Amino acid sequence: MYKLGILVSVVLVMYTTLHIASTVFETNPASSLANNLPFKNVLSPNPAKLPEDLSVGVLPPARISYDEPAPGERVNGAVVVLVRNSELDGLRKSMRMFEDRFNRRFKYPYVLLNDQNFTQEFRDGIAAITKNEVRYGILDENFWNYSPSVTPEETELKLQANKNRYLYGGSLSYRFMCRFQSGLFYKHPLVRSLDWYWRLEPDVEYYCDIDYDPFVYMRDNGIKYGFTIAPREGRRTVETLWNTTRTWIKANTHLLPAQSLANWVMGTDGHYNLCHFWSNFEIVDLSLYRSEAYESYFNHLDNAQGFFYERWGDAPVHSIAAALLLKKSEVHWFEDIGYKHPGNMHCPRDPAMHAKCVCDPGKSYTYRSACQTRFAKVNNMAKERLLQILDNSEFEYRYNPAKVDTS
Repeated sequence: MYKLGILVSVVLVMYTTLHIASTVFETNPASSLANNLPFKNVLSPNPAKLPEDLSVGVLPPARISYDEPAPGERVNGAVVVLVRNSELDGLRKSMRMFEDRFNRRFKYPYVLLNDQNFTQEFRDGIAAITKNEVRYGILDENFWNYSPSVTPEETELKLQANKNRYLYGGSLSYRFMCRFQSGLFYKHPLVRSLDWYWRLEPDVEYYCDIDYDPFVYMRDNGIKYGFTIAPREGRRTVETLWNTTRTWIKANTHLLPAQSLANWVMGTDGHYNLCHFWSNFEIVDLSLYRSEAYESYFNHLDNAQGFFYERWGDAPVHSIAAALLLKKSEVHWFEDIGYKHPGNMHCPRDPAMHAKCVCDPGKSYTYRSACQTRFAKVNNMAKERLLQILDNSEFEYRYNPAKVDTS
């Protein structure tokens, strides 16, 4: 009798459970549960057929909380990315953080550029990350090509000679990229109509909420160039860049402003100290790159062969140009934007920012960077003083770290 009683109790519990379940889910439990999930139709009443939004090759939509657009006007700007199909995962990661930290509310369009056609898998992967507008563009031979002053044969010899001297020393595509980013990207049909651009790259991280519009902030404060990290360039990659720049300066003094930030990149010895803004993050008023002075400077560099026979990067090119053509008030360090690119990171140390960020200020490279410290200390230099220093310093120069003047 005791065992019979236990059996009856178990049967009653099972009956009660089934009755409650059928009451909650009515007559179609799978369908009812599916209707209460965050993604509709993930649990299909018909297991023999997958729902359409889970068909092969198509990703389900990302779970994004799209806030109402932030109030206020927008500038004519976009987030511009140079990316390969193989970098889809890295770009999805970057965009996921960028959306969460900023663009889910400010909703600027993305311009994605590639030297090959974007695959459908790539487009689907990006569509699953953002609901903001995405414009896709291809780089033809007008943008992805050799400088007119070099030959493929001589370039190959230089690649072989430099492949073990520095990072990407033997990479042709990296040189195409540096040349394109230095003086061609803003001429692309998808970019040339823009007034502002914010550069984004795969595999970067944004640590802090950005609850204002940096574009608008820069416009309203007369700022033309914004950066986060300022390291030193590898000296072997730019062995003749400064000599080439000096030649341009002396031939184009009429294009230089009366005051500039030139002494951020140049010491009183007239030599380049290798400081540069890390251009994988930059927010720029494109009138800078479209100016007569910048166009003249880029064309001069493009004819000097250094993009291919050395490995001149777009970061030192942009930085030297900004330093020569802008006053300090026109260049801004976005200290409040926590950011990481493989190799270096910045995390704000202001206690007021800690609630908005997920990073450790103690690991921030920027507060140990000599170039970042120099940027805080230097003031504008008069054009006459710049020319005087160059006239009094040796022209033929190879970088010697023991002789760098940091004054």
